[in-house]
Amino acid sequence: MSGQYTGSAAVKGDLWSGAVLVALGVFVINEARNWEYMGSEGPGPGFFPLWYGIAMVVLSLFLVATAVRRLLKAKGTGSQGAAATDWAGIGRALGCWAVFAASVALLKVLGFLLALALLTVFIAWVMYGKPLKIALAAAVGNMAGFYLVFPLALSVELPVGMLGF
Repeated sequence: MSGQYTGSAAVKGDLWSGAVLVALGVFVINEARNWEYMGSEGPGPGFFPLWYGIAMVVLSLFLVATAVRRLLKAKGTGSQGAAATDWAGIGRALGCWAVFAASVALLKVLGFLLALALLTVFIAWVMYGKPLKIALAAAVGNMAGFYLVFPLALSVELPVGMLGF
């Protein structure tokens, strides 16, 4: 399947997951409204969750609308073919999720920057099949970017591991 899936089950999955994400986004927005949006020193604790919730609702509504449009189009053409389950894709997604969970678990041992670098290498090298040099360069760039933004520009300390970074 050339990257586009149009099976009825997949479209219904988009519809239901989009609806759940809309509800989650509304919950995030509602909770963020109880926090300070803007403080004397800049954005407060409610700033990013509010905008994250808004983005989640807008993008999820787009997903729902696209799924509804595809369902209506499929009904109009009379095609109700069932899509085959992409077990390889599901395995890759679960593998990526497992490595992400492992990197979170390693935060206290390795520190944020090193855990992020390992996650970046895994995604670039294993998941996307990029050469190891490219994956390592992406990891170093990712680490540098986070270091420049958070500790240096915003004075926000990232979790430090046993190795000191």
